[in-house]
Amino acid sequence: VKYNKVGSRFPKLTNALLNTGISKSIMGIAPERSIPKLASITFRKWYSINKANYKNNEFDKGELYLFIDEFTNYYDVQVGIDAFVLLSELGYKVNIVDHEESGRSLISKGFLDEAKEIIDKNVSIFNGLVSEKIPLIGIEPSAILSFRDEYLRLANNKTDAQNIAQNTFTFEEFIKQESLRGKIKENQFTNEDRTVKIHGHCHQKALSSTEPTFALLNLPKNYKVSIINSGCCGMAGSFGYEKEHYQISMQIGEDTLFSKIINMSEDVLIAASGTSCRHQIMDGTNRQSQHPISILREALI
Repeated sequence: VKYNKVGSRFPKLTNALLNTGISKSIMGIAPERSIPKLASITFRKWYSINKANYKNNEFDKGELYLFIDEFTNYYDVQVGIDAFVLLSELGYKVNIVDHEESGRSLISKGFLDEAKEIIDKNVSIFNGLVSEKIPLIGIEPSAILSFRDEYLRLANNKTDAQNIAQNTFTFEEFIKQESLRGKIKENQFTNEDRTVKIHGHCHQKALSSTEPTFALLNLPKNYKVSIINSGCCGMAGSFGYEKEHYQISMQIGEDTLFSKIINMSEDVLIAASGTSCRHQIMDGTNRQSQHPISILREALI
């Protein structure tokens, strides 16, 4: 994250430098692999500029805290914008506070002491803010679901971590829950016909379910939604970037996912909640996939 902070000051230069063969070699990344590009503006910068435009909205549906993970803040900024705008337009007051990164990258690489410091800070920040009435909602599955998994085991204050975990949801879980309560209705979305295919994120499958994504994308009444019968996309966080794992990463993608996407019509929308899944789909099929949040925001009337 500290490198992202520095790089995001000069995103064009950083992106150009990182996508060279020399940089990839130094970082141990496969030469065939494209490097995710830093956005031209961070989400937090966008929020500081634009939040005043939404302060007079009618927030009659309730409020929540939106967790801005490190992927959303630096790379998938448009997804973060779509999440904020969609929730605001649906009538929810979206609170965004300063917090630490999720710790996902540190956890996945085994740096548990460093991750624990971040976890304890986040628990201390969100304890007292998050409740049953004001939940914590996240965009990137591997980041937000850490609150319901590793945080419970690594946090010093297990009681506070548990209280937060009980009121922490993926974006899709929250939307499904609110639609079942009648707070979000299909008449708020387009009537046009679209076909949507969902690739499920492995973290989401393990700790949540792909079903809330299916429910969210079925809110527009004429969307024909189905879940692709696929396993892991093969990226698995940083695994697929590493030169020693690149070939097996692409083979995993070929086994259950790439051929299905390549054979889809160009007008089919491909939904993938995970940032690494979307990157792998692009590298393996040259097809753009979208976070379900962005698809639903586009469908909003």
